[in-house]
Amino acid sequence: MRNTNARRWLAGFGVVGALVATAAPASAAPEQPSLGVYFLDSTIAADSPGIVDSPILYGSEPLALHGVKITYDFSNLAGKVQISKSGAGSDTCTPAGSNRLVCSYAPEWEHVDYVDEWGASGLYEVNIAPADGVKDGVEGTLKVSFDAAGFDTVTHESRIRIGEGVDLAAGAEQQATAQPGGKFTSPATVRNVGETTVTGTNALFFNDYAIRADKQFSNCTYVEDELRSCYFDQPLAAGKSYTATLPYALGADTYAPGGAYGEVSWLTAAEFEDFTAYTKSNGVEIGKPGNGGELTLAEVSSASARRAQADTDPSNNWSHLEVTVTGKNGADLSALGASISGEAGKVVPATIGFQNNGPATIDASRRGGAVTSVDVKVPTGTTAVTVPEDCVPFKGDEFDWENPGKAGATDYRCYSESISIAGEKRTFDFGFRIDQVIADATGQVTANPKCECESYFSKDLDSSNDIAKILVNATGNGGDGDGGDGGTGGGDGGLPITGASAGLMAGVGVLLLGAGAVGFVLARRRRMRFVA
Repeated sequence: MRNTNARRWLAGFGVVGALVATAAPASAAPEQPSLGVYFLDSTIAADSPGIVDSPILYGSEPLALHGVKITYDFSNLAGKVQISKSGAGSDTCTPAGSNRLVCSYAPEWEHVDYVDEWGASGLYEVNIAPADGVKDGVEGTLKVSFDAAGFDTVTHESRIRIGEGVDLAAGAEQQATAQPGGKFTSPATVRNVGETTVTGTNALFFNDYAIRADKQFSNCTYVEDELRSCYFDQPLAAGKSYTATLPYALGADTYAPGGAYGEVSWLTAAEFEDFTAYTKSNGVEIGKPGNGGELTLAEVSSASARRAQADTDPSNNWSHLEVTVTGKNGADLSALGASISGEAGKVVPATIGFQNNGPATIDASRRGGAVTSVDVKVPTGTTAVTVPEDCVPFKGDEFDWENPGKAGATDYRCYSESISIAGEKRTFDFGFRIDQVIADATGQVTANPKCECESYFSKDLDSSNDIAKILVNATGNGGDGDGGDGGTGGGDGGLPITGASAGLMAGVGVLLLGAGAVGFVLARRRRMRFVA
């Protein structure tokens, strides 16, 4: 049985692309790369087969590691839990004494592990089970160490505790219908399918950007109008179901016709504590309490004594919401060009990209990857010497996926995030060296270039504004570039990506998502966060 609730929830927010986070800014990269490791705190049900989990392995920059070794030291949990290898992977785990387990690959495998700032998970899995006869209320510390050739050892300590076994189950899937700006309600239902009273529970939500809280409650948390969690401080009796009605509204900028989706997951109070320790380590904001009244489940007359509890079957804790969006509400993507000037040999910055003129936001985060892309043709007489890592050199149908951000190409395709908020820009900062002064030299920015790929928005409302010029040393009006003062172009020259946080897009999944544009975009998004 896998303890995936916390990890799945955080990853889910990455998928929907609506996470507004207060992540601490990534610090400047150290001169020498370093490693980090994290292992979730866990509450395990007594008299259960335990859980399967793995460490999250980090690098301060993208690294290919040899000779990786993970050591699980559970001396502090001696007689309380047993830790053993899980699954049939090629890695081997060898006991080192009675309370240590060392996991690695045999040297002949020549195995390489890839890590970066967002972490790799699913490697070196172990099963953590309560020792025979151990009752709930027991806890201790698991020390997990991470070694790799050429690097210093790093260690993380996690709390492992034994809880009273309970079993929560989510209610049935829900459906609703609304138009942009319209309101609807949806029940959040939980049933105690076990034989033990559950003393308090948390509902965790991750909804699409379109789904907004229409009312805020004091026992729920929110980031602006996005519902994150609700806590119900009341016992749930065995064999009974409980429901709370949630009032929602679709954002006025919701794309239509279409659909919006959400999920709710139910955790025990102890599991929620484990979860919030994990989110804090990633700089993710759980939100602030609402200023309205309390949201309640079915009333219960009295509460039993509070004990740490763990769900014996978390696989049934999830329920889904599907909202059919009616009406018609589209989006127009327009190119943002630039006008720059300078003498021969000068490197001139240029900010180019696209703007979503609305009226609808485009949210592609459920499928992953970019909403759209931008093609950049380098101006005549110049060389691109500064290129964003979101931009890939290409020629015809051939893309240099291995060298994003490489200088010197004549054409680049730049990828957006998985959500484009109505009214906002997505810009890319280039630096063009002027090799030859040519009056009215031009390059080109093409927003939403047509392609047989997922990063093409096929329902652009106005294709006439999809192309803009990059003008160099203009002598006249400047054509359809976005103006400039001899420096940057592209409107205000800023980076107004203020809606969804791109940095936390992909949660904590395995980083190697395969070749191609989608894999490239998601991989670049992970270059934002290193937890040591």
